[in-house]
Amino acid sequence: MAEKKERLEKILSNLGYGARKDVSYWVRSGWVTVDGVKAKSASQKVLASQIMLEGKALDHPDGLTLIYHKPLGAVCSRKEDGRLIYADFPERWLGRKPALSSVGRLDKETSGLLILTDDGALNHQLTSPKHDISKTYAVMLAEPLKGHEQEKLASGTLMLDGDERPCKAAELELTGDNTANLVLHEGRYHQARRMFAALGNHVTALERIQIGELSLASLSLQAGEYQTLESDALLQMVVGKKL
Repeated sequence: MAEKKERLEKILSNLGYGARKDVSYWVRSGWVTVDGVKAKSASQKVLASQIMLEGKALDHPDGLTLIYHKPLGAVCSRKEDGRLIYADFPERWLGRKPALSSVGRLDKETSGLLILTDDGALNHQLTSPKHDISKTYAVMLAEPLKGHEQEKLASGTLMLDGDERPCKAAELELTGDNTANLVLHEGRYHQARRMFAALGNHVTALERIQIGELSLASLSLQAGEYQTLESDALLQMVVGKKL
């Protein structure tokens, strides 16, 4: 998409740098330049790529997408108690418009791979059932697996308490007596935990290790760390091709 000229104050405000009244003060103070020349007015129309604030180019002016290794105990929503995942990012990112949001959520007791973006089209592509982007979880269980779980999960007949339709078929790869990798093709509330509860077991640890073709093991991210990238590049990493 071609870059569009907008009011200087709107660009800086929408990127989370400050309120529009702040931008007017920065312009009067000579802190904002456009193509190397001090900005004349907060209302002048410019391209984001032309702007520098205190000698620095703007932070992700064309959109923000990132891969994040969510730590255990962090929460994705203010409706939950705990430390917000956004505490791991620059504070100004919270003021961006459109807002930075997670593509799906991981609950407080689940760690692992999470994608965040302010690109609504990308969010839709990653969550649309049409694209069937799977999620893989490393699961640790309270009790040893009994041997029937793989067949039951693959059958597409498992009902969860309170739901009106069975779960889609899921794949289970055993990695130990009470550990496994679970591949899901839908995203119901607390689905992995509820599936094993329906099978008579209890999840004691849960980590999302893969989204589509993108695996946590392929990234050099410790818990709480992230990397930014272009939306198209992220999508290709997840689906393994261009959609």
